[in-house]
Amino acid sequence: MIKLNLNVFKALWGMEGTYEKFLERAANAGYAGIEAPLPSKEDEAAFKQALKRHNLSYIVQTFTNGDHASSFSEQVERAAGFEPVLIVCHSAKDSMSEAEQDRFYDHALKAEQRWGIPVGHETHRGRAMFTPWTTARLLRRFPELRITADFSHWMNVCESHLEDQEEAIELAIQRTIHVHGRIGFPEGPQVPHPASPYFEKELGLFLGWWERIFAVQAAAGREQATFTAEFGPPGYMPTDPFTNKPVSDLWEVNEWMTDRLKKQYEQWMTS
Repeated sequence: MIKLNLNVFKALWGMEGTYEKFLERAANAGYAGIEAPLPSKEDEAAFKQALKRHNLSYIVQTFTNGDHASSFSEQVERAAGFEPVLIVCHSAKDSMSEAEQDRFYDHALKAEQRWGIPVGHETHRGRAMFTPWTTARLLRRFPELRITADFSHWMNVCESHLEDQEEAIELAIQRTIHVHGRIGFPEGPQVPHPASPYFEKELGLFLGWWERIFAVQAAAGREQATFTAEFGPPGYMPTDPFTNKPVSDLWEVNEWMTDRLKKQYEQWMTS
């Protein structure tokens, strides 16, 4: 059923070492590219050279703050110099009024159009899209708005499996241009390991949502789908209470999630 190509990206979040070491490892593991915040201006040249040397695409992560509209424009302008596949943005704030959020997204859409880079505003806690219903309001208000779907945050914020949010989820699925592959549960944004039999229900729910997203993209005629497994380090990753050591290996967890998604994707394509 699905005819679009799947490109998997490697998140830099929580990984240690130099850009060169990390990008080489990502390339050797078969990733199409990496997803990460903009490097410092001092590291910019070396970062660009490493991307080119390892033939990796780049998804830029941005984070608005202060004057959110100006912050967004400044980061998008700088991101344009990296020729990214797309931009993932932690945009606006949950504490903003609806009028303030509307002014921000009106500005953001104009900036996106000016620079010609697709932007997926992430469904993230602490941001304007922190719940299904706040996101749905914005998507109805701005038909051109697109998102990066990370439903782990919604499951955590709503303390549920989102059984009563199907209408908002369907709208979000229709507007998704990028997927963050992390499995959340009602009491947290990240399970200890997605292979755990104790979180089989959550894994099934997320795989179902992702299948629907890719089906919509295929039906719309898109040629490429993008997916980043984004399990995070301690803070997100549970730790032993007495040693503070993570209960799972971050690289292995994201590899497992990526491999599972790729196998599932092949089944969807042939079903």
